[in-house]
Amino acid sequence: MNQPEASVAIQVLPDVQGEELLRIVDEVIAYIKSCGLPTCVGPFETTIEGDYDKLMDIVKQCQKICIQAGAPSVMSYVKIAFNPKDGVWSIDKKVTKHHS
Repeated sequence: MNQPEASVAIQVLPDVQGEELLRIVDEVIAYIKSCGLPTCVGPFETTIEGDYDKLMDIVKQCQKICIQAGAPSVMSYVKIAFNPKDGVWSIDKKVTKHHS
């Protein structure tokens, strides 16, 4: 399998409280999973890997989903690894050994 060109970890923090926060974050995660790219959901962020431009489109849409779901604003933390020539380590390479 070829290495992905990029990897993005995103944490969205909609400006809402309680269960509403979980509902909106769950909508964002559902959207990310629907994109069909390798994804790893963690307790603080979701990691996605693939084509850099596609990942940036997903990051942009995550903000809009929060607003459309009812948050008046959203703060996001995004980490990006990008190596178009040699690729980046895959999610599996980074974490599989820790999940066995």
